[in-house]
Amino acid sequence: MPLLPSRTKYRKVQKGRVRGKAKGGDYLAFGEFGIQTLDRGRMTARQIEAARVAINRHLKRKGKVWIRVFPHLPVTKKPAETRQGKGKGSVEYWAAVIKPGTILFEVSGCSISAAREAFRKADGKLPFRCRFVSREVLD
Repeated sequence: MPLLPSRTKYRKVQKGRVRGKAKGGDYLAFGEFGIQTLDRGRMTARQIEAARVAINRHLKRKGKVWIRVFPHLPVTKKPAETRQGKGKGSVEYWAAVIKPGTILFEVSGCSISAAREAFRKADGKLPFRCRFVSREVLD
């Protein structure tokens, strides 16, 4: 079952714009390693799930994974070959608004090479460029 909010105040929202850089969620809060976006756009619930599955399959239950984004935005679409008018289309899927600098996933409890490879596989499922980030070790 895909990610979606249990309930929302409004069924449909306007499109809006994705401007600026990430204000929150732009640092590692839980794990040792993370994947950070460099571009902006929307990430669908299916893309989040595909990336999560890719990470978990590579790590093989070693380590813990945190998903730092959630699809709050309902995206509507009108049926194909439909004339204009007759109101807004029905909700087609749910998406998360992603700004540059947002941390998408975090992992801990695994080696840096395993985390890097897992995030490389997850990056292939995502619609924008990402980079690998790790927590600075203080000596």
